[in-house]
Amino acid sequence: MADVVDAATRSRMMSGIRGKNTRPELLIRKALHARGFRYRLHCKDLPGNPDLCLPKHRAVIFVHGCFWHGHGCHLFKWPKTRPEFWREKIGRNRAVDEAAINALQSAGWRVAVVWECAIKGRQGQARLPEVVAGIADWLHGEEPVLRIEAANEAGVSG
Repeated sequence: MADVVDAATRSRMMSGIRGKNTRPELLIRKALHARGFRYRLHCKDLPGNPDLCLPKHRAVIFVHGCFWHGHGCHLFKWPKTRPEFWREKIGRNRAVDEAAINALQSAGWRVAVVWECAIKGRQGQARLPEVVAGIADWLHGEEPVLRIEAANEAGVSG
């Protein structure tokens, strides 16, 4: 199936998609700040440039977009145009994510991954307080890993 827009328009549209300060990231940041957590943003000195770094808790948080990181939820669908390009790109993103998480854990950091579908989509923002409460509990605890995704996927897990 051909794309509905020409290549130049598609390129311009794709280049406008942000990698930082996305809506899900901003919602998590605002809610954590309101709960009294202080953090650094997009820590370039750490593997994977985590979205949020909480040095006091020796923890980092990644807020992953379901499409760009190939999550198996209702928000992810393989593009029909240039499927080989997208499989390679998303596969590379997954590999980079895994390497960054492993490097962070090896360096003694605790890692949380919050998927976009946890606060967007079918449940909407009704789950945001639950997601933030889960992150806050994790930050005060000792668990090394936290993964939060849509309730119909795997829910909040440690």
